[in-house]
Amino acid sequence: MRDLFGRRNLLALMVFARVGILMGCNPVKAADWPQWMGPDRNNVWSEDGIIESFPEQGPAIVWRVPVAGGYSGASVADSRVFLTDYVTAENVKVANFERAEFTGVERVSCLNRDTGELIWRHEYPVKYTMSYPAGPRCTPVWDEDRVYTLGGEGDLVCFRAESGEVLWSRNLVGDYDTKTALWGYANHPLIDGDKLICIVGGEGSHAVAFDKRTGKEVWRALSALEQGYSPPTIIQAGGQRQLILLTPDAVASVDPDTGRKFWSVDYEATNGSIIMSPIVAGDHLYVGGYSNKNLLLKLDPQKAAAEVVWRDLHQQAISPVNVQPILAGRVLYGFDQDGTFVAVELPSGRRLWETAKPLGERPVRTGTAFIVRQADRYWLFTEQGDLIIANLTRDGFKEISRAHVIKPTNVAFGRDVVWSAPAFSNGCVFLRNDEECICVSVAKSDDAERAR
Repeated sequence: MRDLFGRRNLLALMVFARVGILMGCNPVKAADWPQWMGPDRNNVWSEDGIIESFPEQGPAIVWRVPVAGGYSGASVADSRVFLTDYVTAENVKVANFERAEFTGVERVSCLNRDTGELIWRHEYPVKYTMSYPAGPRCTPVWDEDRVYTLGGEGDLVCFRAESGEVLWSRNLVGDYDTKTALWGYANHPLIDGDKLICIVGGEGSHAVAFDKRTGKEVWRALSALEQGYSPPTIIQAGGQRQLILLTPDAVASVDPDTGRKFWSVDYEATNGSIIMSPIVAGDHLYVGGYSNKNLLLKLDPQKAAAEVVWRDLHQQAISPVNVQPILAGRVLYGFDQDGTFVAVELPSGRRLWETAKPLGERPVRTGTAFIVRQADRYWLFTEQGDLIIANLTRDGFKEISRAHVIKPTNVAFGRDVVWSAPAFSNGCVFLRNDEECICVSVAKSDDAERAR
């Protein structure tokens, strides 16, 4: 029993990071960050004119706006910032791994990107029954003239982006007779053409596609032990668009247009903890999670099918349990379950190097940093509230510059953390904790102005 409790402690990893390869979604402005991990859901920031290192006094803070609790990141589109949070009078800074009830209000806020001024706000009461009850997990999704949000207990809402008018809403728990996963709804919804694809739960409805304009169901697919925390991801393989769905007991592929299953491979997620988005590396697909539950599949080049290459490589590969790894060529960079930052070669699974430097002198168990590629370098946002500019290669990690920009306001395993994803847009980084959302300028022009 003690061992099980220890495993569950290690697993309460806030469940908010993953990457996917997205096909066929609507184009957006290069300067926008309209959804989870950017325009293409791959944590690549395409802007130039960005500083090479931080000034001695740190980057300029353009604005600060008070917010309440949440693990969700901001999305930035059409000169606006969209953010969700949770307001409650109860103490939700509890590092527990059991369900409890908390009463409060979830809010969706729209801010002016340049000033932080509130444009509109919508709120609704919600009772939290999940562990880590600080607030919502999912980043808002902006698409054309609408924005979609998914709350911690499954409240799915479509807003008119300009005014905040509610166009339609669903409660996934009630509509599909299911139960919120232990760590809440954290599977960021995906826009695919005219559909909004969500991980829902329930019998035959693990994934559901909704008409993004009306909220009506288009199709439903699969059953699973629990929702898990991995978002829906669309890839192109075998001459076929495939929607990859990670569940606590399988990696499955379905037709994103109909929900028809193509193939499924068994996967055993410890305590239901499947968090990352699958990563496509050439003709291989990689999945990993807590307790060395990693898996490499070979994708059939001729049809929608897959076979196992290897699974559960101990002390090799990577078992990401908090933040999504990022792929560059044949090398996967990310944080292993013990907080070590590692580089892994694919498809061999061989670990090329490991270091504790981004988070400190030694590994911090479940420690993490969000990773974004920009030009030929990488930006890391650590759980201590630091921004790091670094070079990552097959040969190692090299820190270029670091600045502390926001304080950690939540708690994990007795340490202070900030576990909310950053957004990169318009020469700025948008960050939040449980007290404020800030806009940090990292544009070269602003750096020059400060130096005068």
